[in-house]
Amino acid sequence: MYQFNFEPVFGAFDTLLLGAWFTIQMSCMAMLLGLAVSIAGAVGKTSGIRLLNLVVDIYVEIIRNTPFLVQIYFIFFGLPALGIRMSPNQAALLALTVNFGAYGTEIIRAGINSINRGQIEAAQAIGLSWLQVLRYVVIKPALRAVYPALTSQFIFLMLGSSVVSAISATDLTAAGNDLNSLTFASFEVYLVTTAIYLVMSIAFSIAFSVIGRTWFAYPVNR
Repeated sequence: MYQFNFEPVFGAFDTLLLGAWFTIQMSCMAMLLGLAVSIAGAVGKTSGIRLLNLVVDIYVEIIRNTPFLVQIYFIFFGLPALGIRMSPNQAALLALTVNFGAYGTEIIRAGINSINRGQIEAAQAIGLSWLQVLRYVVIKPALRAVYPALTSQFIFLMLGSSVVSAISATDLTAAGNDLNSLTFASFEVYLVTTAIYLVMSIAFSIAFSVIGRTWFAYPVNR
């Protein structure tokens, strides 16, 4: 019979918490940077400029049709051949940003395409500049339309960030691996690690729900 022993795990629980805190920081930063990439990519893809559209399409297709682990390896092990060297944490952040940007581009593009063309023409008719139209008439309503999809993508990103432990980034999974190598309590270590990921996912889901009700609390039609 297997004897459960959580004592060494909870004795080093601060190590797991530090890993979880790094995972949260890295995921939030990657989301913010990736959101900027997503908006730029979506605007470029809907701009009508063929070359720009082609560049964005190539970027999106490459990222969406290759494994995330391979992307991390390419950034961390491949780019140094070109003289671009990064620490494991920097490479992890870049990989997460690039990955989120590709998926977010398609999500936000769908939101932009959902905007009624008449609203854009009306905004232009009252003298709004292109940037004002983009900011007030296109981007915010588009983000409202795709907000649930973006938040789901963020949680998927946070959970997928566990892969960055493969390049020794100091995330929660890496902390769990280190603790397992010290205690050999594999079941207990990864059970607690799984529970921490579950708590983080639920907490972010609740937070995003509150943010969505606050930021987008206005009627769709006036």
